[in-house]
Amino acid sequence: MSQTSAIATPKATWRDYKELTKPNVVLLMILTSVIGMFMAVPGMVPLRVLVLGNLGIALCAGAAAAVNHLVDQRVDQQMARTRNRPVAKGRVSTRGAVLFATLLGGVGMAILIIWINPLTAWLTLASLVGYAFVYTMFLKRATPQNIVIGGLAGAAPPLLGWTAVTGEIHGHALLLVLIIFAWTPPHFWALAIHRREEYAAVDIPMLPVTHGVKFTKVHILLYTLMMFAITLLPFVTRMSGPLYLLGAIVLGGGFLYWAIELLRDRNPNAPMETFKYSIIYLMALFVVMLVDHYLFPVATLA
Repeated sequence: MSQTSAIATPKATWRDYKELTKPNVVLLMILTSVIGMFMAVPGMVPLRVLVLGNLGIALCAGAAAAVNHLVDQRVDQQMARTRNRPVAKGRVSTRGAVLFATLLGGVGMAILIIWINPLTAWLTLASLVGYAFVYTMFLKRATPQNIVIGGLAGAAPPLLGWTAVTGEIHGHALLLVLIIFAWTPPHFWALAIHRREEYAAVDIPMLPVTHGVKFTKVHILLYTLMMFAITLLPFVTRMSGPLYLLGAIVLGGGFLYWAIELLRDRNPNAPMETFKYSIIYLMALFVVMLVDHYLFPVATLA
């Protein structure tokens, strides 16, 4: 009897709770948050803001990810990519996940309110609610445009980083949000094409499921073209200089290559290759932007 119970209710480890936070996703978000901080000032970001600001944002992002695990546990059990997640597999109980998410979110908000500023705290809370509840609980199952509308929550980190330093919303910060907002659909739709049968099996109306793979590939190309144009705006608005412009053109050209390769339908691995490149693309674009910020300080921030 005891042996059967042990099999039925495996014990959670610290790695399971770490997985609840989707650390790879959070790390990418914090990279953009850090760069948002540095883009907001001509010199060094105050160490307290750099450390505590990103810690608070990361904790809240981890809380939103844990809620996502909770809400999607039944769906996760039916998909190969997610069936071994801690809540779906039963290693972390529903109660344990709720307490963990509440603790992370509460501590993250407290850090931002006490040591950063209320604007950043409330914007972070809005992002958390947008992803964990509006997107995960409603939009994801309501419309094939789920990732387009819900992508705004995931695009917020550079704005949060900016406001953590300055205490105000700046047009350049919103431009950083716009870049990630335009990047999100082609990034995620490439993965959705690869996993379309699994999404169809669990009745999640991702674009490849509701409108077909060809339609989705066309939209990936269209969004990639729109994203490419948007990434040129930091140079046009004198937020960034020539190094960034060169990086945006080269990296954007690589994204366009994969979007066209998808449409040509000659490479069966193109959806996942596009998805992988999109992650490298966003990281590299923001790093180039940061390097350019200090080598070619063209913008005057008010």
